[in-house]
Amino acid sequence: MIRIKGLSKSFGRIEALKDVSLEVKEGEIVGLVGPDGAGKTTLMRVACGLLTPDRGEVLVLGCRPDRLEGVRDKMGYMPQRFSLYGDLTVMENINFFAAMYGLDKGLIRQRADEILELTNLLPYKDRLADNLSGGMKQKLALTCALVTRPDLLVLDEPTYGVDPESRKEFWKILYRLNREGKTILVSTPYMDEAELCVRVAFIDRGRITSVGSPGQLKEDFPYCLLELKAAVRDEVEKIASLPGVVDAYFYGDKFHLVTEKDKSSKDVIKKGLQEINIEVISLEETAPSMEDIFVALAGKEVS
Repeated sequence: MIRIKGLSKSFGRIEALKDVSLEVKEGEIVGLVGPDGAGKTTLMRVACGLLTPDRGEVLVLGCRPDRLEGVRDKMGYMPQRFSLYGDLTVMENINFFAAMYGLDKGLIRQRADEILELTNLLPYKDRLADNLSGGMKQKLALTCALVTRPDLLVLDEPTYGVDPESRKEFWKILYRLNREGKTILVSTPYMDEAELCVRVAFIDRGRITSVGSPGQLKEDFPYCLLELKAAVRDEVEKIASLPGVVDAYFYGDKFHLVTEKDKSSKDVIKKGLQEINIEVISLEETAPSMEDIFVALAGKEVS
């Protein structure tokens, strides 16, 4: 569905993308994850033909992005920010968007009712977009992206700033669409959403640093992870400076300590904690979460 090879894009002196390669296969949900400014939005805009790359090969639905006109209705794009018209109703927004693709009124009405039912917006079809909640606005944007019945959806942080319950509802919709055959490329700042993807691509400073299934990425985690429960909450810098500790950060009500895979690490760190007068309640090895993997990958120096 999407094949990107050796893609680079700069804005003046800023290299937004550096030799990026990524493939999204038919039927996948691929998550694009990275910190702010990593290049997620630039990558998606290039894939949608909204930006011209400096170098590299990009094929979307078998076409170069600058030649997508013939298959434009096969791809739905949802930008990062809500970009529909607040002074139009839900249905008026759908009519406006669908008319740009040349769909007739009868077909628009039929498809709109189907998609509004899917997104639970049918009771609100006459409500002004400005009067929708954040989660409902995102559902409206998705509805407009779906009205052409695309095979490929490109969604740029579609649940950013949305409450947790609305995020769950949104992902239930994405899963249903995927079961119906939609291929989805979605960027997200939320690691629990990354867990829901078939594959995850981590991007940092314009480079793809790692790609794999959530399970594979956890299995390939190159460190040992210790979970520390201590009688303090504000000694991260001291803990991070201990011998054998690669990184340390607060995680929920505990500390996560990233260490080298050495059988003696746990004993060495426990001794070090005693030497800096930190009372250890518990110190146990634990499996990495997607958030731990993200922190580790984002912390690596990209050469």
